[in-house]
Amino acid sequence: MNSQTKNQSMFQGPIVRQALRDSFKKLNPLIMMRNPVMFVVEVGTFITLLMLLMPYYFGVQDQMGYTIAVFVILFFTILFANFAEALAEGRGKAQADSLKKTKADTLAKRLNEKGEIEEVSSTELRKGDVVVVETGDLVPGDGEIIEGLASIDESAITGESAPVIKEAGGDFSSVTGGTKVVSDSIKVRITADPGESFLDKMISLVEGASRQKTPNELALNTLLITLTLIFLMVVVTLLPIAGYVGVQLQIATLIALLVCLIPTTIGGLLSAIGIAGMDRVTRFNVLAMSGKAVEAAGDINTMILDKTGTITFGNRMAAQFIPVGSSTETEARGAAVLSSLKDETPEGRSVIELAKSQGFTVDPAPYEQAEFIPFAAETRMSGMDVNGAVYRKGAVDSIQKYVQGLGGEIPADLKEKSDQIAGLGGTPLAISTGNQIVGLIYLKDTVKPGMKERFDELRKMGIKTIMCTGDNPLTAATIAKEAGVDDFIAESTPEDKIRVIRDEQAQGKLVAMTGDGTNDAPALAQADVGLAMNSGTIAAKEAANMVDLDSDPTKIIEVVSIGKQLLMTRGALTTFSIANDIAKYFAILPAMFTVAIPQMEALNFMNLNSPTSAILSALIFNAIIIPLLIPLAMKGIAYKPMPAAALLRRNLLIYGLGGVIAPFIGIKLIDLAVGLFV
Repeated sequence: MNSQTKNQSMFQGPIVRQALRDSFKKLNPLIMMRNPVMFVVEVGTFITLLMLLMPYYFGVQDQMGYTIAVFVILFFTILFANFAEALAEGRGKAQADSLKKTKADTLAKRLNEKGEIEEVSSTELRKGDVVVVETGDLVPGDGEIIEGLASIDESAITGESAPVIKEAGGDFSSVTGGTKVVSDSIKVRITADPGESFLDKMISLVEGASRQKTPNELALNTLLITLTLIFLMVVVTLLPIAGYVGVQLQIATLIALLVCLIPTTIGGLLSAIGIAGMDRVTRFNVLAMSGKAVEAAGDINTMILDKTGTITFGNRMAAQFIPVGSSTETEARGAAVLSSLKDETPEGRSVIELAKSQGFTVDPAPYEQAEFIPFAAETRMSGMDVNGAVYRKGAVDSIQKYVQGLGGEIPADLKEKSDQIAGLGGTPLAISTGNQIVGLIYLKDTVKPGMKERFDELRKMGIKTIMCTGDNPLTAATIAKEAGVDDFIAESTPEDKIRVIRDEQAQGKLVAMTGDGTNDAPALAQADVGLAMNSGTIAAKEAANMVDLDSDPTKIIEVVSIGKQLLMTRGALTTFSIANDIAKYFAILPAMFTVAIPQMEALNFMNLNSPTSAILSALIFNAIIIPLLIPLAMKGIAYKPMPAAALLRRNLLIYGLGGVIAPFIGIKLIDLAVGLFV
């Protein structure tokens, strides 16, 4: 989404006008039935309308003015509730319209079976097709780079103008349809059929077409329906009771009482709160696959973070070749180059670049037929076999086991030198030739600035942070201390990440996980909240239930805050809605029974003008409180990190006590105005 859409005002003219039109469309009973509380209000409004159309049948010919007032107020109550939902949906539709402009039908340069380029429409591309994308071309569909490196402008999706580097191999190989190549040329393997692309999913989600009610929302909806049924039975049984004590109750008054008793405030705003919560996440450039994921983020207890690219910048580059044992630096450098010659990962390329900067070059032609051994999470090493000679590089412990398996010995100074590198916060990679370890590669990485403060913020939220890394324990401990995480797991494999997540979940905790690589996919799928990076692999994005378009792994903190904000907003407005019913009881009930039971006048401590004025004032307040709370429902309650108990006390004080006091003031002020006409 572009920055203009992200910063779009809540009450933009076109959105408000469309929301007003949709408010009337939503009066359709088939649509209103999705919201049982407001459907009851609509039924009451319809009955009041019938009373106006057939006054003699209902015997209200002498109370036409009162009945008209009740009908108008009820009608606007429904419109206000529909407007809140339509406004929330309208913001999503505006985002979708912006994204649809990005999703243009473009020409793609597809490679046919003969390896020749043929121009086809992007709508004709299918999974597995390979396309060439050159400078100035739009990427025709979602895919992974299989050859080359390019600078890509993703502003159409993320709103950020600075281009990003994408390359074959590693965890930064995926590209999104609609983005633009601004330099170089790449070959891309298409990974999504038309209609199933990342952009298609975004459009569907922000339009609200695939929004499903979350478990918390369904539970609250059940509570609201139960309260509505209880009060419906109360009002129905009130009619014979009133007749018994000699009070003649008008049907319009009973309908007004019912509408004021049932939780219309939260009933009218509930859907808008959920839609707005999804919208706030999207405005942070995070695509949530479901509202359930957003809510789960608000209840997170533990956060698992990958070190590389999350806590550190992730650009681990070779900085030095260090010989061990009796080997020379030249031997270590040569073995490092040969083990990295066909390694397309950023680390592998950095080894070649470092060797070149030191004046060492090698002609790759003689090694074209050599067997390349790619890096695997299980072996944690890679290399090349050349005419019987075996070159490997990888984690120190993995190379040690590998060499010992071949009958080789471990150099005496290997541990000391690797510990020195780890102590500096770097990552040591061991290099071997045959069954002999000849040296170490010093990979440098840097902790991102401000990480310690952000982890302190998470700690205040009561969230435990665990760093997972493939580094040795000494390097991991150094980075963990510098970053300020609560715990770390060194030399971790994908299985270790899943084990940690399951252990935390077994204790009843909700776990969040960030990742960008294919090896992170199983853990992302296992976590309650999996946040994948847009720059990461297709496998990671498909496994997660959230995708960060900006590829900023620390954004999980904002996601957690938004999740907490969503839960707090719903809880606070529910508390306010139920609390403000108290004032309505004191306004309507004395007005209904004072004539027959004069002693009930004592309950009229608000000193309202008349029974009619009291009922209309309570009904008007019940209606206008919905639009007054729309900005709060849409923006959400501001969240500040604090213990759950303190947060509960704060909200009960503001929205519980405030929900009791505000209606007394509001109804009294409205009564003063209504009293001038009644």
